[in-house]
Amino acid sequence: MIDFDNLTPKEIVQELDKYIVGQDKAKKLVAIALRNRQRRQKLPDDLRDEVAPKNIIMIGPTGVGKTEIARRLSKLSGAPFIKVEATKYTEVGYVGRDVESMVRDLLSVSMSMVKNEMQENVRKTAESRTEEALLDLLLPGVKPGKPDAAMGSQNNSVTVTPASDAAVSTREKFREKLQKGELEDKQVEVDVVKRNSPSMQIFSGTNFEEMDIQLGSLGNIFGNKKKKKKVSIKQAREIILAEEMDKLIDMDQVADIAKHRCEQMGIIFLDEIDKVAGSANRQGADVSREGVQRDILPIVEGSQVNTRYGIIDTSHILFIAAGAFHMSKPSDLIPELQGRFPLRVELQALSAADFVKILTQPRNALITQYVELLKTEEVTLEFDEAAIHRISEIAMDVNSKTENIGARRLHTIMENLLEDISFNATDIKGQTIKVTKDYVNERLNEIIEDRDLTRFIL
Repeated sequence: MIDFDNLTPKEIVQELDKYIVGQDKAKKLVAIALRNRQRRQKLPDDLRDEVAPKNIIMIGPTGVGKTEIARRLSKLSGAPFIKVEATKYTEVGYVGRDVESMVRDLLSVSMSMVKNEMQENVRKTAESRTEEALLDLLLPGVKPGKPDAAMGSQNNSVTVTPASDAAVSTREKFREKLQKGELEDKQVEVDVVKRNSPSMQIFSGTNFEEMDIQLGSLGNIFGNKKKKKKVSIKQAREIILAEEMDKLIDMDQVADIAKHRCEQMGIIFLDEIDKVAGSANRQGADVSREGVQRDILPIVEGSQVNTRYGIIDTSHILFIAAGAFHMSKPSDLIPELQGRFPLRVELQALSAADFVKILTQPRNALITQYVELLKTEEVTLEFDEAAIHRISEIAMDVNSKTENIGARRLHTIMENLLEDISFNATDIKGQTIKVTKDYVNERLNEIIEDRDLTRFIL
Protein backbone atom coordinates (compact mmCIF):
# COMPACT_ATOMS: atom_id res chain seq x y z
CA MET A 1 0.00 0.00 0.00
CA ILE A 2 1.43 3.38 -1.05
CA ASP A 3 1.71 5.96 1.73
CA PHE A 4 0.37 8.91 -0.22
CA ASP A 5 0.97 11.37 2.64
CA ASN A 6 4.73 10.91 2.34
CA LEU A 7 5.01 10.85 -1.46
CA THR A 8 7.23 13.61 -2.86
CA PRO A 9 6.30 15.29 -6.17
CA LYS A 10 9.00 13.22 -7.91
CA GLU A 11 7.55 10.01 -6.48
CA ILE A 12 4.02 11.00 -7.56
CA VAL A 13 5.31 11.54 -11.11
CA GLN A 14 7.11 8.17 -10.98
CA GLU A 15 3.84 6.46 -9.99
CA LEU A 16 2.01 8.17 -12.87
CA ASP A 17 4.83 7.19 -15.26
CA LYS A 18 3.97 3.53 -14.65
CA TYR A 19 0.69 4.01 -16.50
CA ILE A 20 0.89 7.21 -18.57
CA VAL A 21 3.34 7.85 -21.41
CA GLY A 22 4.72 11.40 -21.85
CA GLN A 23 2.87 14.53 -20.67
CA ASP A 24 5.67 15.33 -18.21
CA LYS A 25 4.56 18.95 -17.73
CA ALA A 26 1.00 17.92 -16.78
CA LYS A 27 2.25 15.25 -14.37
CA LYS A 28 4.64 17.72 -12.74
CA LEU A 29 1.92 20.34 -12.25
CA VAL A 30 -0.52 17.83 -10.79
CA ALA A 31 2.16 16.38 -8.49
CA ILE A 32 2.97 19.85 -7.10
CA ALA A 33 -0.73 20.61 -6.55
CA LEU A 34 -1.24 17.34 -4.66
CA ARG A 35 1.89 17.82 -2.57
CA ASN A 36 0.73 21.32 -1.65
CA ARG A 37 -2.37 19.72 -0.13
CA GLN A 38 -0.11 17.87 2.30
CA ARG A 39 2.08 20.94 2.97
CA ARG A 40 -0.96 23.06 3.78
CA GLN A 41 -2.05 20.64 6.52
CA LYS A 42 1.21 21.34 8.38
CA LEU A 43 0.72 25.12 8.48
CA PRO A 44 -0.54 27.01 11.59
CA ASP A 45 -4.33 27.24 11.73
CA ASP A 46 -4.52 30.97 10.98
CA LEU A 47 -2.30 30.68 7.88
CA ARG A 48 -3.82 27.39 6.70
CA ASP A 49 -7.18 29.02 6.03
CA GLU A 50 -5.54 31.72 3.91
CA VAL A 51 -3.80 29.31 1.52
CA ALA A 52 -6.18 28.73 -1.39
CA PRO A 53 -5.77 25.75 -3.73
CA LYS A 54 -4.16 26.48 -7.10
CA ASN A 55 -6.69 24.98 -9.49
CA ILE A 56 -5.52 23.57 -12.83
CA ILE A 57 -6.87 23.43 -16.38
CA MET A 58 -5.46 20.65 -18.59
CA ILE A 59 -5.79 21.44 -22.30
CA GLY A 60 -5.30 18.80 -24.96
CA PRO A 61 -6.97 16.65 -27.63
CA THR A 62 -8.83 13.48 -26.75
CA GLY A 63 -6.83 10.35 -26.09
CA VAL A 64 -3.62 12.00 -24.84
CA GLY A 65 -3.98 11.09 -21.16
CA LYS A 66 -6.19 13.67 -19.40
CA THR A 67 -8.76 11.15 -18.17
CA GLU A 68 -6.06 8.56 -17.46
CA ILE A 69 -4.25 11.04 -15.22
CA ALA A 70 -7.52 11.55 -13.32
CA ARG A 71 -8.14 7.81 -13.03
CA ARG A 72 -4.66 7.09 -11.72
CA LEU A 73 -4.80 10.02 -9.31
CA SER A 74 -8.01 8.63 -7.83
CA LYS A 75 -6.27 5.32 -7.10
CA LEU A 76 -3.02 6.91 -5.95
CA SER A 77 -4.51 9.66 -3.80
CA GLY A 78 -5.46 8.99 -0.23
CA ALA A 79 -7.82 11.97 -0.45
CA PRO A 80 -11.51 11.97 -1.41
CA PHE A 81 -11.54 12.18 -5.22
CA ILE A 82 -14.26 12.21 -7.86
CA LYS A 83 -14.28 12.69 -11.62
CA VAL A 84 -17.32 14.46 -13.05
CA GLU A 85 -18.26 15.80 -16.48
CA ALA A 86 -19.33 19.41 -16.84
CA THR A 87 -21.84 18.41 -19.53
CA LYS A 88 -23.87 16.46 -16.95
CA TYR A 89 -24.91 19.63 -15.15
CA THR A 90 -27.47 22.27 -16.04
CA GLU A 91 -28.16 25.82 -14.98
CA VAL A 92 -30.48 26.24 -12.01
CA GLY A 93 -34.03 26.27 -13.34
CA TYR A 94 -33.37 23.69 -16.06
CA VAL A 95 -34.20 19.99 -15.70
CA GLY A 96 -31.08 18.04 -14.72
CA ARG A 97 -28.42 17.87 -12.02
CA ASP A 98 -27.33 21.07 -10.33
CA VAL A 99 -23.62 21.67 -9.85
CA GLU A 100 -23.80 21.43 -6.05
CA SER A 101 -24.40 17.68 -6.44
CA MET A 102 -20.70 17.21 -7.28
CA VAL A 103 -19.85 18.30 -3.72
CA ARG A 104 -22.42 15.86 -2.31
CA ASP A 105 -20.88 13.11 -4.45
CA LEU A 106 -17.43 13.99 -3.10
CA LEU A 107 -18.74 13.78 0.47
CA SER A 108 -20.28 10.37 -0.30
CA VAL A 109 -16.87 9.14 -1.48
CA SER A 110 -15.28 10.54 1.69
CA MET A 111 -17.91 8.83 3.87
CA SER A 112 -17.27 5.52 2.15
CA MET A 113 -13.48 5.85 2.60
CA VAL A 114 -13.73 6.66 6.32
CA LYS A 115 -16.32 3.94 6.95
CA ASN A 116 -14.14 1.32 5.22
CA GLU A 117 -11.13 2.37 7.31
CA MET A 118 -13.11 2.09 10.54
CA GLN A 119 -14.56 -1.25 9.49
CA GLU A 120 -11.05 -2.62 9.08
CA ASN A 121 -10.23 -1.48 12.62
CA VAL A 122 -13.18 -3.41 14.12
CA ARG A 123 -13.15 -6.35 11.69
CA LYS A 124 -11.58 -8.85 14.13
CA THR A 125 -14.12 -8.10 16.84
CA ALA A 126 -16.97 -8.24 14.31
CA GLU A 127 -15.71 -11.57 12.91
CA SER A 128 -15.62 -13.05 16.41
CA ARG A 129 -19.19 -11.90 17.06
CA THR A 130 -20.27 -13.20 13.65
CA GLU A 131 -18.86 -16.64 14.42
CA GLU A 132 -20.83 -16.81 17.67
CA ALA A 133 -23.99 -15.65 15.87
CA LEU A 134 -23.55 -18.37 13.20
CA LEU A 135 -23.11 -21.01 15.90
CA ASP A 136 -26.32 -19.77 17.54
CA LEU A 137 -28.10 -20.25 14.20
CA LEU A 138 -26.65 -23.72 13.70
CA LEU A 139 -27.31 -24.82 17.29
CA PRO A 140 -30.43 -23.00 18.50
CA GLY A 141 -30.82 -23.29 22.26
CA VAL A 142 -27.25 -24.47 22.85
CA LYS A 143 -25.61 -21.37 24.28
CA PRO A 144 -22.84 -21.66 26.88
CA GLY A 145 -23.49 -19.51 29.92
CA LYS A 146 -27.17 -18.91 29.13
CA PRO A 147 -28.91 -16.80 31.88
CA ASP A 148 -31.49 -18.62 33.96
CA ALA A 149 -34.49 -16.26 33.90
CA ALA A 150 -36.54 -18.28 36.42
CA MET A 151 -33.94 -18.07 39.15
CA GLY A 152 -33.28 -14.41 38.40
CA SER A 153 -36.93 -13.50 38.97
CA GLN A 154 -36.91 -14.89 42.53
CA ASN A 155 -33.93 -13.07 44.04
CA ASN A 156 -33.59 -10.07 41.66
CA SER A 157 -30.28 -11.37 40.31
CA VAL A 158 -29.36 -13.12 37.10
CA THR A 159 -27.74 -16.50 37.53
CA VAL A 160 -25.70 -17.92 34.68
CA THR A 161 -26.49 -21.55 34.06
CA PRO A 162 -23.39 -23.33 32.76
CA ALA A 163 -23.96 -25.35 29.64
CA SER A 164 -23.50 -29.09 29.83
CA ASP A 165 -20.20 -30.61 28.76
CA ALA A 166 -21.98 -32.25 25.81
CA ALA A 167 -23.39 -28.90 24.62
CA VAL A 168 -19.98 -27.22 24.87
CA SER A 169 -18.35 -30.12 23.03
CA THR A 170 -20.97 -29.98 20.24
CA ARG A 171 -20.59 -26.23 19.88
CA GLU A 172 -16.78 -26.51 19.63
CA LYS A 173 -17.08 -29.25 17.01
CA PHE A 174 -19.34 -27.02 14.94
CA ARG A 175 -16.95 -24.10 15.47
CA GLU A 176 -14.10 -26.21 14.08
CA LYS A 177 -16.17 -27.20 11.03
CA LEU A 178 -17.18 -23.59 10.54
CA GLN A 179 -13.56 -22.42 10.59
CA LYS A 180 -12.55 -25.13 8.12
CA GLY A 181 -15.31 -24.07 5.73
CA GLU A 182 -17.14 -27.40 5.86
CA LEU A 183 -20.56 -25.81 6.50
CA GLU A 184 -20.53 -23.07 3.83
CA ASP A 185 -23.47 -24.51 1.86
CA LYS A 186 -25.67 -25.33 4.86
CA GLN A 187 -28.92 -23.34 4.89
CA VAL A 188 -29.91 -21.22 7.89
CA GLU A 189 -32.52 -18.57 8.59
CA VAL A 190 -31.32 -15.05 9.32
CA ASP A 191 -33.11 -11.81 10.12
CA VAL A 192 -32.55 -9.21 7.41
CA VAL A 193 -33.72 -5.62 7.51
CA LYS A 194 -36.66 -4.89 5.27
CA ARG A 195 -36.32 -1.24 4.40
CA ASN A 196 -39.63 0.55 4.08
CA SER A 197 -39.67 3.54 1.77
CA PRO A 198 -42.54 5.93 2.37
CA SER A 199 -44.76 6.54 -0.61
CA MET A 200 -45.00 10.17 -1.64
CA GLN A 201 -46.02 12.45 -4.42
CA ILE A 202 -43.21 14.14 -6.35
CA PHE A 203 -44.13 17.65 -7.39
CA SER A 204 -42.91 19.25 -10.58
CA GLY A 205 -39.80 21.35 -10.11
CA THR A 206 -38.61 19.50 -7.01
CA ASN A 207 -34.84 19.05 -6.96
CA PHE A 208 -33.96 15.41 -6.32
CA GLU A 209 -30.81 16.29 -4.37
CA GLU A 210 -32.86 18.54 -2.08
CA MET A 211 -35.45 15.79 -1.60
CA ASP A 212 -32.66 13.38 -0.66
CA ILE A 213 -31.32 15.81 1.96
CA GLN A 214 -34.77 16.46 3.41
CA LEU A 215 -35.64 12.77 3.64
CA GLY A 216 -32.20 11.96 5.09
CA SER A 217 -32.64 14.60 7.79
CA LEU A 218 -35.97 13.14 8.87
CA GLY A 219 -34.15 10.18 10.34
CA ASN A 220 -35.46 6.66 10.44
CA ILE A 221 -38.95 7.64 11.63
CA PHE A 222 -40.62 4.96 9.55
CA GLY A 223 -38.63 2.15 11.14
CA ASN A 224 -37.03 -0.86 9.51
CA LYS A 225 -38.79 -4.18 9.99
CA LYS A 226 -36.89 -7.45 9.95
CA LYS A 227 -37.90 -10.51 7.99
CA LYS A 228 -36.67 -14.08 7.95
CA LYS A 229 -34.61 -15.15 4.97
CA LYS A 230 -33.13 -18.56 4.22
CA VAL A 231 -29.53 -18.32 3.04
CA SER A 232 -26.33 -20.35 3.05
CA ILE A 233 -23.78 -20.00 5.84
CA LYS A 234 -21.50 -18.17 3.39
CA GLN A 235 -24.18 -15.56 2.67
CA ALA A 236 -25.23 -15.39 6.32
CA ARG A 237 -21.65 -14.62 7.34
CA GLU A 238 -21.57 -11.62 5.00
CA ILE A 239 -24.94 -10.31 6.22
CA ILE A 240 -24.15 -10.70 9.91
CA LEU A 241 -20.57 -9.38 9.55
CA ALA A 242 -21.88 -6.20 7.88
CA GLU A 243 -24.42 -5.72 10.67
CA GLU A 244 -21.85 -6.32 13.41
CA MET A 245 -19.37 -3.85 11.88
CA ASP A 246 -22.12 -1.24 11.61
CA LYS A 247 -22.93 -1.73 15.30
CA LEU A 248 -19.30 -1.19 16.26
CA ILE A 249 -18.91 2.00 14.20
CA ASP A 250 -20.03 5.42 15.38
CA MET A 251 -21.60 6.96 12.24
CA ASP A 252 -21.55 10.44 13.78
CA GLN A 253 -17.79 10.15 14.10
CA VAL A 254 -17.57 8.85 10.51
CA ALA A 255 -19.55 11.86 9.27
CA ASP A 256 -17.37 14.34 11.18
CA ILE A 257 -14.10 12.87 9.86
CA ALA A 258 -15.50 12.55 6.31
CA LYS A 259 -16.67 16.18 6.27
CA HIS A 260 -13.24 17.37 7.43
CA ARG A 261 -11.44 15.33 4.75
CA CYS A 262 -13.85 16.47 2.07
CA GLU A 263 -13.33 20.14 2.93
CA GLN A 264 -9.58 20.06 3.53
CA MET A 265 -8.31 17.37 1.11
CA GLY A 266 -11.08 16.85 -1.47
CA ILE A 267 -10.23 16.83 -5.19
CA ILE A 268 -12.77 17.23 -8.00
CA PHE A 269 -11.68 16.43 -11.56
CA LEU A 270 -14.00 18.44 -13.82
CA ASP A 271 -13.82 16.93 -17.31
CA GLU A 272 -15.25 18.32 -20.57
CA ILE A 273 -15.02 21.89 -19.25
CA ASP A 274 -14.64 23.11 -22.84
CA LYS A 275 -18.16 21.88 -23.65
CA VAL A 276 -19.69 24.56 -21.42
CA ALA A 277 -17.39 27.30 -22.75
CA GLY A 278 -18.71 29.41 -25.58
CA SER A 279 -19.18 32.87 -26.99
CA ALA A 280 -22.00 35.11 -25.86
CA ASN A 281 -23.85 34.92 -29.19
CA ARG A 282 -24.78 31.25 -28.79
CA GLN A 283 -28.48 30.49 -28.89
CA GLY A 284 -30.88 27.58 -28.41
CA ALA A 285 -29.66 24.61 -26.38
CA ASP A 286 -26.31 26.32 -25.78
CA VAL A 287 -27.91 29.15 -23.85
CA SER A 288 -27.49 27.37 -20.50
CA ARG A 289 -23.75 26.82 -20.93
CA GLU A 290 -22.78 30.19 -19.47
CA GLY A 291 -25.32 29.56 -16.71
CA VAL A 292 -23.50 26.32 -15.79
CA GLN A 293 -20.26 28.30 -15.57
CA ARG A 294 -21.90 30.87 -13.33
CA ASP A 295 -23.19 28.09 -11.09
CA ILE A 296 -19.76 26.38 -10.95
CA LEU A 297 -18.03 29.68 -10.08
CA PRO A 298 -19.21 30.05 -6.45
CA ILE A 299 -18.31 26.43 -5.70
CA VAL A 300 -14.78 26.93 -7.06
CA GLU A 301 -14.49 30.28 -5.25
CA GLY A 302 -15.70 28.78 -1.99
CA SER A 303 -19.29 28.47 -0.85
CA GLN A 304 -21.47 26.59 1.61
CA VAL A 305 -23.20 23.50 0.18
CA ASN A 306 -25.99 21.82 2.09
CA THR A 307 -25.74 18.03 2.40
CA ARG A 308 -27.54 15.41 4.48
CA TYR A 309 -24.54 15.34 6.84
CA GLY A 310 -24.32 19.11 7.28
CA ILE A 311 -22.79 22.12 5.55
CA ILE A 312 -19.66 21.62 3.41
CA ASP A 313 -17.32 24.58 2.77
CA THR A 314 -15.76 24.26 -0.71
CA SER A 315 -13.06 26.93 -0.20
CA HIS A 316 -10.19 24.42 -0.02
CA ILE A 317 -11.36 21.72 -2.44
CA LEU A 318 -8.89 21.36 -5.33
CA PHE A 319 -10.42 21.53 -8.82
CA ILE A 320 -8.61 20.07 -11.83
CA ALA A 321 -10.47 20.87 -15.06
CA ALA A 322 -9.78 19.32 -18.44
CA GLY A 323 -10.96 19.78 -22.00
CA ALA A 324 -9.95 19.40 -25.64
CA PHE A 325 -10.89 23.01 -26.53
CA HIS A 326 -11.31 22.18 -30.23
CA MET A 327 -14.31 24.44 -30.79
CA SER A 328 -13.54 26.91 -28.03
CA LYS A 329 -10.64 28.37 -26.06
CA PRO A 330 -9.98 28.72 -22.32
CA SER A 331 -10.50 32.45 -22.86
CA ASP A 332 -14.12 31.67 -23.82
CA LEU A 333 -14.83 30.76 -20.19
CA ILE A 334 -16.29 33.60 -18.16
CA PRO A 335 -13.45 35.80 -16.81
CA GLU A 336 -14.25 35.08 -13.15
CA LEU A 337 -13.96 31.32 -13.74
CA GLN A 338 -10.70 31.73 -15.67
CA GLY A 339 -9.27 33.59 -12.68
CA ARG A 340 -10.07 30.65 -10.41
CA PHE A 341 -7.91 28.32 -12.54
CA PRO A 342 -4.52 30.06 -12.39
CA LEU A 343 -2.50 27.06 -13.59
CA ARG A 344 -2.82 25.85 -17.16
CA VAL A 345 -0.97 23.09 -18.94
CA GLU A 346 -1.22 21.95 -22.54
CA LEU A 347 -0.91 18.23 -23.20
CA GLN A 348 0.90 17.28 -26.38
CA ALA A 349 -0.50 15.19 -29.24
CA LEU A 350 0.99 11.67 -29.31
CA SER A 351 3.63 10.61 -31.83
CA ALA A 352 4.35 7.18 -33.32
CA ALA A 353 7.16 6.76 -30.78
CA ASP A 354 4.67 7.46 -27.98
CA PHE A 355 2.35 4.80 -29.40
CA VAL A 356 5.18 2.24 -29.25
CA LYS A 357 5.70 3.07 -25.57
CA ILE A 358 1.95 2.90 -24.85
CA LEU A 359 1.81 -0.56 -26.42
CA THR A 360 4.74 -1.93 -24.44
CA GLN A 361 5.85 0.05 -21.37
CA PRO A 362 3.00 0.79 -18.90
CA ARG A 363 1.90 -1.85 -16.38
CA ASN A 364 -1.42 -2.04 -18.20
CA ALA A 365 0.17 -1.93 -21.69
CA LEU A 366 -2.26 -2.86 -24.44
CA ILE A 367 -0.14 -5.73 -25.76
CA THR A 368 0.24 -7.14 -22.24
CA GLN A 369 -3.55 -7.10 -21.87
CA TYR A 370 -4.12 -9.10 -25.06
CA VAL A 371 -1.31 -11.56 -24.29
CA GLU A 372 -2.76 -12.27 -20.84
CA LEU A 373 -6.35 -12.52 -22.15
CA LEU A 374 -5.41 -15.15 -24.71
CA LYS A 375 -3.21 -16.97 -22.21
CA THR A 376 -6.44 -17.86 -20.38
CA GLU A 377 -7.37 -19.85 -23.52
CA GLU A 378 -3.90 -21.50 -23.52
CA VAL A 379 -2.89 -19.51 -26.61
CA THR A 380 0.54 -17.83 -26.57
CA LEU A 381 0.70 -14.51 -28.39
CA GLU A 382 4.09 -13.07 -29.41
CA PHE A 383 4.66 -9.66 -31.03
CA ASP A 384 7.94 -8.89 -32.78
CA GLU A 385 9.36 -5.37 -32.64
CA ALA A 386 8.68 -4.61 -36.30
CA ALA A 387 5.00 -5.46 -35.86
CA ILE A 388 4.70 -3.09 -32.88
CA HIS A 389 6.31 -0.26 -34.86
CA ARG A 390 3.98 -0.95 -37.79
CA ILE A 391 0.90 -0.81 -35.54
CA SER A 392 2.12 2.54 -34.19
CA GLU A 393 2.69 3.90 -37.70
CA ILE A 394 -0.80 2.86 -38.75
CA ALA A 395 -2.34 4.54 -35.67
CA MET A 396 -0.43 7.74 -36.43
CA ASP A 397 -1.40 7.64 -40.10
CA VAL A 398 -5.11 7.07 -39.45
CA ASN A 399 -5.17 9.80 -36.79
CA SER A 400 -3.64 12.27 -39.26
CA LYS A 401 -6.12 11.44 -42.05
CA THR A 402 -9.29 11.16 -39.97
CA GLU A 403 -10.35 12.46 -36.55
CA ASN A 404 -7.39 12.43 -34.14
CA ILE A 405 -8.53 10.35 -31.15
CA GLY A 406 -5.04 9.79 -29.77
CA ALA A 407 -4.21 6.53 -27.99
CA ARG A 408 -7.81 5.31 -28.26
CA ARG A 409 -7.03 4.55 -31.92
CA LEU A 410 -4.76 1.73 -30.75
CA HIS A 411 -7.72 -0.09 -29.17
CA THR A 412 -9.58 -0.08 -32.49
CA ILE A 413 -6.55 -1.25 -34.46
CA MET A 414 -5.67 -4.02 -32.00
CA GLU A 415 -9.24 -5.35 -32.03
CA ASN A 416 -9.27 -5.53 -35.83
CA LEU A 417 -5.79 -7.05 -35.90
CA LEU A 418 -6.56 -9.85 -33.44
CA GLU A 419 -10.20 -10.42 -34.33
CA ASP A 420 -9.72 -13.86 -35.94
CA ILE A 421 -7.29 -15.07 -33.26
CA SER A 422 -9.68 -14.08 -30.48
CA PHE A 423 -12.64 -15.67 -32.25
CA ASN A 424 -10.86 -18.98 -32.90
CA ALA A 425 -8.90 -19.11 -29.63
CA THR A 426 -10.74 -22.18 -28.33
CA ASP A 427 -9.80 -24.12 -31.51
CA ILE A 428 -6.07 -23.33 -31.35
CA LYS A 429 -5.31 -24.19 -27.72
CA GLY A 430 -1.66 -24.88 -27.01
CA GLN A 431 -0.44 -22.98 -30.09
CA THR A 432 1.93 -20.02 -30.26
CA ILE A 433 0.85 -17.23 -32.60
CA LYS A 434 3.54 -14.82 -33.79
CA VAL A 435 2.34 -11.40 -34.86
CA THR A 436 4.79 -10.07 -37.45
CA LYS A 437 4.91 -6.96 -39.60
CA ASP A 438 3.65 -8.98 -42.58
CA TYR A 439 0.70 -10.24 -40.52
CA VAL A 440 -0.19 -6.66 -39.52
CA ASN A 441 -0.03 -5.50 -43.15
CA GLU A 442 -2.10 -8.46 -44.32
CA ARG A 443 -4.82 -7.81 -41.76
CA LEU A 444 -4.98 -4.00 -41.98
CA ASN A 445 -3.67 -2.76 -45.36
CA GLU A 446 -6.99 -3.21 -47.17
CA ILE A 447 -8.81 -1.15 -44.55
CA ILE A 448 -6.10 1.54 -44.51
CA GLU A 449 -6.02 1.93 -48.30
CA ASP A 450 -9.80 2.32 -48.55
CA ARG A 451 -10.34 5.80 -47.10
CA ASP A 452 -14.09 5.37 -46.73
CA LEU A 453 -13.63 2.03 -44.98
CA THR A 454 -11.01 3.57 -42.68
CA ARG A 455 -13.43 6.30 -41.67
CA PHE A 456 -16.04 3.78 -40.54
CA ILE A 457 -13.87 0.94 -39.16
CA LEU A 458 -10.68 2.52 -37.77
